[in-house]
Amino acid sequence: MKTTLVINPKGGAGKTTVAINLASYFATSGIPTTVMDYDPQGSSLNWLRSRAIDAPKIHGANGAPGKFGQLRSFEMYVPPETRHLIVDPPAGVSGVLLHELLDRANAILVPLVPSVIDLHATGNFLRELMAMGRMKTGNIRVAVVANKVRRSMPAYPPLQQLLDALGLKLLARLIDSDIYMKTAETGAGIFEMNAAASAECKQFLPIAEWVAQEPRLAEAAVVCDLARTRAA
Repeated sequence: MKTTLVINPKGGAGKTTVAINLASYFATSGIPTTVMDYDPQGSSLNWLRSRAIDAPKIHGANGAPGKFGQLRSFEMYVPPETRHLIVDPPAGVSGVLLHELLDRANAILVPLVPSVIDLHATGNFLRELMAMGRMKTGNIRVAVVANKVRRSMPAYPPLQQLLDALGLKLLARLIDSDIYMKTAETGAGIFEMNAAASAECKQFLPIAEWVAQEPRLAEAAVVCDLARTRAA
């Protein structure tokens, strides 16, 4: 089982959007997938509850702190057949929980909005993260996703400068699009939609490729090709 931690200290960076669409990608590819939601708001779990009955199966696990005396082991259960575990922690996660999540993770995705305010907060977090002992001794891959990118500003030089200084990779740029919100409202992901999501599929594929560490992405490519054909 591969575990991917999708994390950012600041709210509004699109952490849950990346997590649920990554889970949707693997599920539509027929890969047993689980989403572990540590956020008390439960956005990922709420998305799962909205999914159609005939949608590709994604297991949901609740890792958020429970009420006093509440037994959590059942809610946190991850099926043994799970091949990809996507972890969605709350914004600002730190301390013991952060170290526990790092101990479990094989890969870390950090979505951020390319702006001065977000770059300041996320930049400090990335520096602290990369300095942690677990990151130096463990075999954890880290990559950054630029999210909600404005079409008028597809590149943001200060972001690239930060990543170059830390030796990190800018994995993808996701253009600001209402498609993500519209699909999430129906409990679906962009890889489950029609031609309207073809551009979003293409932008998101590098993320799925990087997490999967597999050269063949035939299932997702077929979905995107079909969407382009319908759009033509």
